[in-house]
Amino acid sequence: MADKKFFSRKSKKDKGPKKRRWYHNLIDAYKITKRTFPWIGWVILVATVVVVGLFLAFAIWQNMNIFIMVLFSVTLVFMVPTLILSALVKKAMYRQVSGTVGSVYAVITQIRRGWTVEEDPIAANRHQDLVWRLIGRPGVVLITEGPTGRVYDLVERERKMAERVVTNLPVHVINVGEGKNQVKLENLEKELRRLPKVLHRNEVPEVVNRIQAVSKQNRQSGIPHGIDPHKAKFSRRSLRGR
Repeated sequence: MADKKFFSRKSKKDKGPKKRRWYHNLIDAYKITKRTFPWIGWVILVATVVVVGLFLAFAIWQNMNIFIMVLFSVTLVFMVPTLILSALVKKAMYRQVSGTVGSVYAVITQIRRGWTVEEDPIAANRHQDLVWRLIGRPGVVLITEGPTGRVYDLVERERKMAERVVTNLPVHVINVGEGKNQVKLENLEKELRRLPKVLHRNEVPEVVNRIQAVSKQNRQSGIPHGIDPHKAKFSRRSLRGR
């Protein structure tokens, strides 16, 4: 009997991690957003009350069925907070990781569609300033982390290499940071969308192959010893405090 109890308990523990529900993601989004925008709770409450109130007033005016009124009201109670959080959580997340090593990775991993994103920084120095590379229809984009003056030599070397490999193709440089003439992390996606498209979708893979073939041999030499590029990646779990 004791053996059966032991094995039954063990089998329950071996079922694996508990499946995350949609409301778990909503709670995480609220916690992340609240760290940057402490007033988010009041905004959600007021917006939900206003929207539900307006709907009920309209429903009563139109003599709508009570069941439909209740159904739509419950739907709005969940929908309004979801819409507000989805609009603010990404901005809050970017503000929280801004200035940390590898923060650009938090953005470029969200914009893979239409872009080929390098998994690791293509260059770094002993100050842990980084250079990331994206290739898409606007051409080659080099994104820097760190003070503009200090990262200048790093990005210039990569820019000249790219221009030698793909002549007559734009090589854009975006300096991410909080300093003068730098783009804030939360505005990086917007900055990338502004770049004019010069390549056809089918031409992008050819450019990617040419650049990666040339830079593959020099990639390790561009990252000094003591810097692990994998540790420069952004972790969502760290924002949730886990």
